[in-house]
Amino acid sequence: MGLSIKKTEFSAEEFERFAAKVRTDLEALTRLLNRPGFGEGESSIGAEVEFYIVNSDLRVQPINTEIAARVQDPQLTVELNRFNLEYNLSPQAFRGSPFARTEQELLAAIRRINRHAASLDGELVPIGILPTLRQSDMGAKVMTDEPRYHALSNALLKQRGEPFSIHIGGNDVIDLEADDVYMEGANTSFQLHWRVPAHRFADYFNAIQLVTPIALALASNSPSLFGHHLWDETRIALFKQSIDSRSPTRKTWRHPPRVYYGNGWARSAWELFAASASLYPPIIPLMSDEDPMAIIDRGEMPELTELRLHHGTTWPWNRAVFDHADGGHLRIEIRSMPAGPTAVDMCANGLFVIGAALAVLDDIGHLTSILPFHYTEHNFYRAAKYGIGAEIIWPHKDQVQLQDTPLLTVARELLPRAREALQQTAVDETEIHRLLGVIEGRIEANLSGARWQRHITESLLRSLSPDEAFRSMLSLYMANQKKNRPLHEWALSP
Repeated sequence: MGLSIKKTEFSAEEFERFAAKVRTDLEALTRLLNRPGFGEGESSIGAEVEFYIVNSDLRVQPINTEIAARVQDPQLTVELNRFNLEYNLSPQAFRGSPFARTEQELLAAIRRINRHAASLDGELVPIGILPTLRQSDMGAKVMTDEPRYHALSNALLKQRGEPFSIHIGGNDVIDLEADDVYMEGANTSFQLHWRVPAHRFADYFNAIQLVTPIALALASNSPSLFGHHLWDETRIALFKQSIDSRSPTRKTWRHPPRVYYGNGWARSAWELFAASASLYPPIIPLMSDEDPMAIIDRGEMPELTELRLHHGTTWPWNRAVFDHADGGHLRIEIRSMPAGPTAVDMCANGLFVIGAALAVLDDIGHLTSILPFHYTEHNFYRAAKYGIGAEIIWPHKDQVQLQDTPLLTVARELLPRAREALQQTAVDETEIHRLLGVIEGRIEANLSGARWQRHITESLLRSLSPDEAFRSMLSLYMANQKKNRPLHEWALSP
């Protein structure tokens, strides 16, 4: 969705032409996937980090376009709401210390952006959902004035035909309606890209799908919204509902939600792109002049612009990505992890999810045959709701019968296997030891960002009003975050 567009309304004919071009791109993708050597090359990672902008009172500060204009960095982009920014980190070869390089680049970017933001009374905070966010901070008034966001909003609202309805349970239920897509902007995330071999894409993708619930629980950092204590990863429920374009009243067939976990274990990369084209109506039908078949006939690499645009307007928690760069390749975009608490914590989450996927990769055919897909989806939502306290259904190679297992038990078993799998890669031992040590620290301390936030807030509520308690907790969070000290080393007393 990082595209630049000029218009926000489209005709029925434009939608039809676009859908036809997407189908042509799918045929072209088939040819590319069958091309000898397609997608071979060195593994690499990349990441995107979304931020809140706060003022000196620790309330949201809607100045993203002003900051972006001052910073003038092509890797910095404005997000849906005016109090959010996103930084796109440079791709790194998956060898040596890829996450240390990512971490240093991120810390330098934060310092640079904050220098420009300070004169506007602004500061970046990487956190899943800002604890001091108020309902009065939201509304169409805070949406960034960019045609792509207006086009997105118009299309989703038109399909739905009524306001978006948000219901999230937890210790303290929340029910609200939104007349636009601005609630989506309450979520900020750390999105990891991992380039994997095209000929084994389905195995790698299924491995990521299997281990994502463990990584999500350990990374959870979004326990509240508008002062309500909700899920450990409230973002997961909020994002799904805040842009659900399905009409609740329509009696005809409905496509699935555009934010989803998957439709089953993947059998090929192609089917993931084909499913998004067949299940979801286009919402931004921008056309290019590209003739992908002619480009392939010349032995060159097409961009598949329409397919990539359409696929980018569906939001599976793990998404297949086609990229024409570097001779053409495939990536997995791991989208469910929250922003924060620190750069080192986010990098640890990234290395762990890759290591855990590599640990189960060789057995993935067997594991997916004994675990029906809907159980891994169940695991994902349990992890989002209960975090490190979740119980999940986890398959074992020698298991006779599936059963509930504490998520932390699975994490403890998976961690040494992830370390072992990573030691077979070109990543340095020091990087593996340092970052998996952060994950181990969280497991042993029985602590996540969500649990830390909740614990500190509850302690403060004994002597402060809810508003003051959330604000004081955020102040402590930001003080710790600036030191880039991993979460498990943070004090548990306010």
